[in-house]
Amino acid sequence: MTEALSARAIDFGYPSRPLFQSFSFDLQQGEFAGIIGPNGAGKTSLLNLLSGARRPRRGTVFLLGEDLTRLAARERARLLAVVPQESHVLFPFSVLEVVLMGRFPHLGILGMESDGDERLALRCLAEVGLDHTAARPVHTLSSGERQRVFLARALAQEPRILLLDEPTTFLDLKHRLRLYEVLSRLHRERGLTILTISHDLNLAGRYCRRLCLLKDGAVLARGSPEEVLTPERIREAYGADVEVARDPRSGAPFIIPYPMPEAGGAP
Repeated sequence: MTEALSARAIDFGYPSRPLFQSFSFDLQQGEFAGIIGPNGAGKTSLLNLLSGARRPRRGTVFLLGEDLTRLAARERARLLAVVPQESHVLFPFSVLEVVLMGRFPHLGILGMESDGDERLALRCLAEVGLDHTAARPVHTLSSGERQRVFLARALAQEPRILLLDEPTTFLDLKHRLRLYEVLSRLHRERGLTILTISHDLNLAGRYCRRLCLLKDGAVLARGSPEEVLTPERIREAYGADVEVARDPRSGAPFIIPYPMPEAGGAP
């Protein structure tokens, strides 16, 4: 496989806290990978660097072999789409209008959508189970529904690479599973390269083929879910005691957490 995204020897941090130092990362084309780790580990910062939303102080991010900083915004948007953890729409656009915004990188000089663009946007809404909401104002939807609209908008870009920051934050159990099933199908049928941040270790272990476990801006472990999701690694990263079982249907690792004993208390 060849690299879809890669970071080479990047330095990045905040005034009060350095984060990445000579850090490297790669995402292969056709891969479905996940970034996991505790709060403050650098997950969202890494996604922002890989998408071009932020620039490293040193080092380079490459998109399909090209220096990310040398690509025009429209060219980048044809290749790479991002679904942030939260998105806000300031005006009372309809759901369909929001999804059609994803067509911007493909529009001509006049910036007018065609009937084909509208059909594609409706198909993307159908992919996430919201085609029946196309005419509704987006602000009338629930948080979970809006998150699926923003996923449909990203799919309307027809990207080769999709980055997602905690895409299931506002979703109930049914729609968490549905979203990951959609992503899995797109990965399988279209060869879409996917990188997702997840706090849900069980979903990450079930759907991602490779995981990168971050802690304090460094890679604690990377590899298959079976290699990364071990009791020792999870305790080291999260300070939590767990048992790792196997999902009886998929065979994926399944995390069962246990409460940590109080300091000075009985084990």
